[in-house]
Amino acid sequence: MKPDASLSDSQIRLLDATEQLVYADGIRATGMDSIVKTSGVARKSIYRHYANKDELVAAALRRRDERWMQWFIDETSSPADPMDRLLSMFPALQRWFESPGFHGCAFINAAGEIGDAGHPIRVVSRLHKQRLYDYVRELAGGCMLADPDDVARQLLVLIDGAIAVALVMGDPSCAASAGRAARTLLASAASRTC
Repeated sequence: MKPDASLSDSQIRLLDATEQLVYADGIRATGMDSIVKTSGVARKSIYRHYANKDELVAAALRRRDERWMQWFIDETSSPADPMDRLLSMFPALQRWFESPGFHGCAFINAAGEIGDAGHPIRVVSRLHKQRLYDYVRELAGGCMLADPDDVARQLLVLIDGAIAVALVMGDPSCAASAGRAARTLLASAASRTC
């Protein structure tokens, strides 16, 4: 079943508009009037599905998490060797950084706007990073590394660091730099198992 199968057309338009506006402009800068206008969904209908804007944004981010993770897994699933799959993450990131409308990590951006660690938007953001870590850890586990947990954490730092540099500096090639650092990290971690 597709993730959107249980959603009405108006809910899909609403979540699409919310995700697009929040990703481009931020949570605080995105008002309900903009969401209503962009989605074409009446305010009354919105509040039938979501109690408030925060719930709507959290729902849009959950949906983005599903799509982004599927994209990332698809982009990195071609190489048969787990080590090559780990290294393929960085060219995939560079393609994303070079794509029109790149505004960094929607989850880091959203979490940065919310102070309360227990807030639903922060929870969704944390769950996204956990899913990304779990995927990287799964790949690292197939590489005969001394400490795949630590390697996965270090790779997550390289991934998020590259995303931040690409956004702030406008330099998509930082993904290649992160990829070179990942290659060094993996070679070092693999040599410690011998």
